[in-house]
Amino acid sequence: MDFEPKEEQRQLADALRRWIERDYGFAARRDIIHSPAGESPEAWRMLVELGLTALPVPEAQGGFGGGAADMFFVMQELGRGLVVEPYFATVLGARMLQLAGGQEELLERVAAGEVKLACALGEAQSRHDLADIAAKVSGPVDAAAVSGVKTVVEGGGQADMLIVSARSHGGQRDRDGISLLLVEAGTPGLAIRDGRAIDGRRCAGVTFDHAPATLLGDPGTAWPVLEAATDWGAALLCAEAVGAMDALFGATLDYLKTRRQFGVPIGSFQALQHRMADMFVHLEQARSMAMLAAAKADSGDAEERRRVVSAARVRVGEAARFVGQQAVQLHGGMGVTDELPAAHWFKRLTAIGLTLGDVDHHLRRFAGQPGFRVA
Repeated sequence: MDFEPKEEQRQLADALRRWIERDYGFAARRDIIHSPAGESPEAWRMLVELGLTALPVPEAQGGFGGGAADMFFVMQELGRGLVVEPYFATVLGARMLQLAGGQEELLERVAAGEVKLACALGEAQSRHDLADIAAKVSGPVDAAAVSGVKTVVEGGGQADMLIVSARSHGGQRDRDGISLLLVEAGTPGLAIRDGRAIDGRRCAGVTFDHAPATLLGDPGTAWPVLEAATDWGAALLCAEAVGAMDALFGATLDYLKTRRQFGVPIGSFQALQHRMADMFVHLEQARSMAMLAAAKADSGDAEERRRVVSAARVRVGEAARFVGQQAVQLHGGMGVTDELPAAHWFKRLTAIGLTLGDVDHHLRRFAGQPGFRVA
């Protein structure tokens, strides 16, 4: 399999990296994080101008029809730059809209950068099981309403529309009976509690109390769409993690070359060189698995897609933990301070590891253990 980027992929990634280096430095990002909105309208406009919101949208809806392999290089740069705007939440929502069908006009607005999306999928009791849903759908198909509580909704407070998983019928953990619904921000019966997560991004707790909603597809049949879209999103998170690890590895290497002890750079100590070599091996293995996941995330073979994506999530998650911990230790006490970018890369890697399933979840899913409900 050829993992080398195509010329257009390389050009887009280079353009994104140049903008981040020029206008989205570490100091600018910290100002954005601590601003009331938690995001930058100027940064969002630049992402739109670069064509990133249109990249995964089909050409028929004004997009470029890019797949997960195209998104890999974009997400890698966003991870390297620690960009906090709700881009991932929006493109994941766009993927759900595309798979569910029937929302072509909304997809056009997403491609144009006019609408931000958020995906309200997780609940307090569900951990990483997306089929464990207590939220309920009520009312007729043409006048549906949703009630329930969703937790850790990335970009929920900044979204114009929320895509919500809720149950039309069946038991709380049944895959059959799950629906996806579209809820507009500001609609009656919707309450959002916005806050800042460990990695600086905005996440929200969302309560629905008979909130008016639009069903996506037929009621009770959304599990295949939900699973395929979140597999696609998990592959993108692998790419973002690789970008963050790559940047963290480079920053640690630079530190070892400049920090001096006993009159010499500490990078000359053999024990630290061995640790850097181990970090490099973990990083490159993670990169290879993330690329494979991106290549398979659009596959029509659901079993192959699930297996590859979960395997990648396990390997990338293990690598992220190892690289992050080693980088913090090699930086010493300053490795955990808010003033150092290394701490922020580590925090983002930690947050990625808890999004759309942690290592244990995907290890069980990959192994297909009896009784595991999501695989």
